[in-house]
Amino acid sequence: MYDVLKVRRDFPILEREVNGRRLIYLDSAATSQKPRRVLRTLTEYYERHNANIHRGVHRLAEEATGLYEEARRKVARFIGAPDARGLVFTRGTTEGINLVAHAWARKFLREGDEVVLTVSEHHSNLVPWQLAARDTGARLRFVPIREDGTLDMEAAERIIGPRTRLVGCVHASNVLGTVNPVGRLAELAHESGALMLVDGAQSAPHLPVDVNALGCDFFAASGHKMLGPTGVGFLWARPELLEEMDPFLGGGEMIREVHLERSTWNEIPHKFEAGTMNIAQAIGLGAAVDYLNTLGMENVREHERRLGEYARRRLSEIEGLTVYGPAEGRTGVVAFNVPGVHPHDLSQLLDQEGIAIRSGHHCCQPLMRHLRVVATARASLYLYNTEEEVDALVGAISRAREFFGAPA
Repeated sequence: MYDVLKVRRDFPILEREVNGRRLIYLDSAATSQKPRRVLRTLTEYYERHNANIHRGVHRLAEEATGLYEEARRKVARFIGAPDARGLVFTRGTTEGINLVAHAWARKFLREGDEVVLTVSEHHSNLVPWQLAARDTGARLRFVPIREDGTLDMEAAERIIGPRTRLVGCVHASNVLGTVNPVGRLAELAHESGALMLVDGAQSAPHLPVDVNALGCDFFAASGHKMLGPTGVGFLWARPELLEEMDPFLGGGEMIREVHLERSTWNEIPHKFEAGTMNIAQAIGLGAAVDYLNTLGMENVREHERRLGEYARRRLSEIEGLTVYGPAEGRTGVVAFNVPGVHPHDLSQLLDQEGIAIRSGHHCCQPLMRHLRVVATARASLYLYNTEEEVDALVGAISRAREFFGAPA
């Protein structure tokens, strides 16, 4: 039985007050809060094990290296990766996608090749491919979405074809809450001889993930959205692809041998981890994975499914309010607009009641244009949120409408 009240006690920040009210944190799609287990791990690392990794032979260096590499193995197991050599630590999803767009795309894309994305992509899975297309002569094509926020898979079958070299898709939308059928997209990609990249920033924290079952070739995610520290994330790729790719960054640790005019590269994944990495943060991410495994990702998913559907239903009770995305099969992300109240104004007023939501385009400007809006308000629910907090949100929105004299 999932006990959300017990879970909440693991997060000290949820005990604080904002503007004289108990904090209601509904912005986990931007960044999640951290359990005590992660906070203790960071403190213990700096107090007992702090040293640079891989190169030292003294006790602290060996301890730090062991903790760092064990974190790599934990994260690889968490996403069902069969080989930890395919797990590269990055600063986050953005860096992971950029790594592929530089180290793979600049080497293998040619003029006339096509990269297929969707109109619902986060800028992090759009801008790197715009730059790669500019530099290689490749062309970008886009799978549209239906009115309910789901992908138009019939269009995907028409668009993905013999010129396609890579398909990239967000696994779960940070605006619509849609969980996309990336497994089917991977099948279409592979049938055309293309590769599949999955942006897992909003899925790894919320869904059971198995990269083998998804059939993807690349999977990127961010630690800070899945209870871990900021400044760390990961890219998983099939090891044979990493072997073929050139390094993304040059410097220490990613080399095997350096001469004045040439160098050879370290084995994977170290070939892609130049310089001193975010050691403590990676170890903290390992602790976050331990915590998520203790809860069970199936339990996390079910809690968020119920809570997300409850939030959508309660918000829809507000006269005139528009909720975006599908009614079912979604994550705990709920984007909406209240007529007569700008999302930024709503967010500021809710903050006065201690409620933290996000407002803006959520780094999805093309999707906003598709929805014919400039911005939305967004409440993003996670494993520590409750129905009572949703009720408080609905009540605060109703009061905000009255404050701004919004039409009923």
